[in-house]
Amino acid sequence: MPTLIHPGAFVHPRAKLGQDVEVMAGAVVTEWAELGDRVVVHPGAVIGGDPQYLNFDRSLASYVRVGADTVFREGATVNRSITADGATVVGARCYFMATAHAGHDCLVADDVILANQVLLGGHVEVGAFAFLGGASGVHQHCRIGTGAILGGMICMTLDLPPFCMGGRRNEVTGLNLVGMKRRAWPRETIREVKEAYRAVLRPVGNLRTAAAAHLPQVSSPQAREFLEFFAGGKRPSARPRSGRETSADE
Repeated sequence: MPTLIHPGAFVHPRAKLGQDVEVMAGAVVTEWAELGDRVVVHPGAVIGGDPQYLNFDRSLASYVRVGADTVFREGATVNRSITADGATVVGARCYFMATAHAGHDCLVADDVILANQVLLGGHVEVGAFAFLGGASGVHQHCRIGTGAILGGMICMTLDLPPFCMGGRRNEVTGLNLVGMKRRAWPRETIREVKEAYRAVLRPVGNLRTAAAAHLPQVSSPQAREFLEFFAGGKRPSARPRSGRETSADE
């Protein structure tokens, strides 16, 4: 269908909309928003609002950029960047459930799901295919890795590595093996990621050092992504508590 702006919606004349966008009654798309094709904005959602940053200069030009086929449900909010010409980015095919929030300068990759009331602080990075459970919260400057799952009502103030599950505050509780199988990963790839998980997260020691030491032993892109994750970021990584992993050996 063609782009549809429902009665009662507000779309600023300078907002950039792709093909077949739908903005429902009561939704707000500001002049700082750029929406890809087939994006849907449900009632009460605000895309491109000012950042919640006390020293922000509202005259500054900064943006929110959203990929194609992303859906924002009721009351979802995405704030624009705090830096000139900067952008908060939401990828393609994402799904923000009711009242989910992405703060300024977040980078949300493709195919991410934020359940109801998820809160992302400023500068959070979320990898592709991640799922964040209802009412979970992620502290500013944290990273949620590709394919990771954060349980409902869980707070993370540390990085959550790729393909891992966060089931308690700042704690890895195993690997997201269900997600790997749903994406039809080869058995050898799953085996490599399991071995990398054991080599890095189970011993007591420096995670970056352990990951770098194990890197020459892997060949799959997924295992490499898991190991290379520990070389970056501004915050330490979450890790398991001894004896509490739930799925790494399944």
